[in-house]
Amino acid sequence: MTTTASRLLDLLSLLQTRRDWPGSLLAERLGVSDRTVRRDIDRLREMGYTIQATMGPEGGYRLGAGTELPPLLFDDDQTVAVAVALRTAPAAGVGIEEGAIRALATIRQVMPSRLRHRLDALEVTAITDRPGSGAPARVSTDVLVSLATTVRAREVLRLDYAARDADPDAGPTLPPRRVEPHHVVASQGRWYLLAWDLDREDWRLFSVERITPRVPTGPRFTPREVPGGDVHEFVSARFKGRDVNEWPCRGTVVLDLPAREVLPFAGGGVVRAIDENRCSLEVGSWSWASLAASFGRFEVAMEVLGPPALADAFGVLAARYATTARSGDAGTGRTDARESTS
Repeated sequence: MTTTASRLLDLLSLLQTRRDWPGSLLAERLGVSDRTVRRDIDRLREMGYTIQATMGPEGGYRLGAGTELPPLLFDDDQTVAVAVALRTAPAAGVGIEEGAIRALATIRQVMPSRLRHRLDALEVTAITDRPGSGAPARVSTDVLVSLATTVRAREVLRLDYAARDADPDAGPTLPPRRVEPHHVVASQGRWYLLAWDLDREDWRLFSVERITPRVPTGPRFTPREVPGGDVHEFVSARFKGRDVNEWPCRGTVVLDLPAREVLPFAGGGVVRAIDENRCSLEVGSWSWASLAASFGRFEVAMEVLGPPALADAFGVLAARYATTARSGDAGTGRTDARESTS
């Protein structure tokens, strides 16, 4: 990249970080003269970027929204980040799969070879039906690419695996794990490494944000077959705490809600319209009590279609909640207040 092109990229990155930039401050940050900043602003405008001049004692510049998409300038990290996002876009389930594939192909064509190799190594299995909705985890792009490269090279990986509540600034306290890395998995904003743990002789899912890879890597290995032969099915089953991708408890209720209002919140459930105002919802969970509780989020009248174990779970929850409500009333004096006004 030429000096001018590199400076334009830096200038564009600065303009994107705040609303208004005094020209003198831009010149100071870039290490150039005010005149050079003005010339570079003109170059960006010629490329299609809408950059407005701002009034004031110092004067300055503001990056505005253009009517057309101009040529985009990305640094290496931004390029890999966009490519990673496009690879995992099909997991969003909003019908952008084809567009994401075409956009990824376009970006790959113009990538420098050093970035193309990093992108090609990053093969991701996207899973949408993981139970729970924990906060997305922040992971290092370098770690993701490093893990994916090791998967592609079929090399034994040594890694430090931090405890869940470990101080991020503390050094490793346990011996490194030795694994055969098989797949990088993305699910609901979180990243995992599926690997065969050589010391424990079993398959493990490692949270990527807790992994620190060690170098050098170990010898090459012949990949084992994932149980069942399907990575998506195997990992989905592990998310459910099972050996097979099926919930141990599954039941159906009728909800006093139109199907269109239930569908956005059904997750992996099956919604069937009964009439304009009612629908049935079939879902699964790891216990009957948790399944019954999950239906409560709709806050409407409902009828259990089956199985009987689900109806029994509603009874258990009702008794439990009633006890909890009475204990809350006793603690706040609400029972006495009601009795005194009766």
